Amino acid sequence: MNDYEPRTLSATPNCQRTAHRRARMLLALSLASLAGAPQLATAASDPAALERRILELQRQLDQAQAELAVAKAETLSATEKAEVAEAELAKAGSPQADKITVGPVTIGGAIRANYILGSYPGGGSGPSRGGNGGNFALDTFRINMDLKYEQLVGKLEYRWYDGYNFLHTGWLGWDFDDGSQLQVGVNRVPFGPGPYGVSQSWFFDQHYYVGLSDDMDLGVKYVTSLGNWDLDFAYYLRSEWNGNGTSQDSTRYGYDAVVWEGAVAPDGTVGSAPPNGYEERNQFNLRAIYNFDQSVVDTALGVSLQYGELKGRRNDNGHHWAASVHMTNSWNNWLLASQLTRYQYDIDDNNALNTDALFPMGAYDFAWPVATDAWLPAISLSYLYETNRIPWLDSVRPYVEYSSIIKEDSSFNDSQLVTLGAAWARGGWYIYTDLAFSDGNYFVGNETEDGTAEGYSNLFSPTGGVGDFGANGNNHWNYRFNINFGYYF
Repeated sequence: MNDYEPRTLSATPNCQRTAHRRARMLLALSLASLAGAPQLATAASDPAALERRILELQRQLDQAQAELAVAKAETLSATEKAEVAEAELAKAGSPQADKITVGPVTIGGAIRANYILGSYPGGGSGPSRGGNGGNFALDTFRINMDLKYEQLVGKLEYRWYDGYNFLHTGWLGWDFDDGSQLQVGVNRVPFGPGPYGVSQSWFFDQHYYVGLSDDMDLGVKYVTSLGNWDLDFAYYLRSEWNGNGTSQDSTRYGYDAVVWEGAVAPDGTVGSAPPNGYEERNQFNLRAIYNFDQSVVDTALGVSLQYGELKGRRNDNGHHWAASVHMTNSWNNWLLASQLTRYQYDIDDNNALNTDALFPMGAYDFAWPVATDAWLPAISLSYLYETNRIPWLDSVRPYVEYSSIIKEDSSFNDSQLVTLGAAWARGGWYIYTDLAFSDGNYFVGNETEDGTAEGYSNLFSPTGGVGDFGANGNNHWNYRFNINFGYYF
């Protein structure tokens, strides 16, 4: 067994000074040898001169080490700042067009135009978001104002189209300390997986055309989160006001139950009548979305519920409801959005349409009968590609989408919409390139089975009818290739 125990050794002051001198001499001789300094070798015979030289070299060494430490700290600081700047740049995304700021108000806007090519024999007639084929046409010009003053917030948006204009959004609100928000005014109804339903395209999906996505109404909305839940509660006194146009009640952005000046005979013949239809009143909305945050594929599963009254004009009052289950799945840059909805407008058949299966809905300064009872499935698959190596393009998102209005009335034709396209972004520019096919959407072509244009004269006729969201008399497949050029400022 080794019983050696280490001991602490002590030295006298004289011994310590002698050791220090020897160490300094050895250091000086080493430096002299490395640097090739003959004066040090000569001074070795003069201890006092040699010690002074050693002290000078020690001072220079200490100074050099201090400068090196400062340089390393500055390099580390610069690296950290660069990493922070890169992270902030990535978070900020693409450079945006300059906006005007007046105190707490930020002013912006957009101007958009369409190029349209599709199934439009002879140009045709009827509604169109941007024109009727083979030419350029104005889509919209809009002004946006955003208010942010401490916790007071607000949004205002007004839009001009070719021949009509209207208020799109207008609300004031409050940001609470817990991240929740209250909005009072014309705001977006919480229904579906996102503000535009499942869609990424310029055409949206068929939910939009029956008032169940991107719909603005007048009321109060409370937005909050609770753990993994995103919750929206809303009450709407009525739909938004009619704007400035030629229609009775349809100069608006979102589709609503409206008053119109049409009538439909039992055989489907379309005629005129004194103003009649419905106005939306006292609508309640609830949306709950649960976010699964510990899965390989980020998933948000939700449900949306809606109930409201219908105030009849030259009709008895009614009510309406809608229920939807929806989901989004994100994996890397892929996004899959799906939705299944059932809706119903409960009215009687003592009206100008002579049926309880149809009622007038309107937007874009045009009203037309829509099915009162239907299922509506929709799905969208997209991929976001960030083009970091292309100087003139920030990102592109290709997508494919499908939706259908499956009507409960078996005498009606279902209304399907298929869209293939991509959204291109660069700075303030945002461009949609879409190829849409539909057998029941009057924004996608107007050709009948015999090659003529739709007549808007009889709801049930394959040639005099319309590819629409109601009876869909013309269920001939049409196409529309659309390029929407948008500059946002």
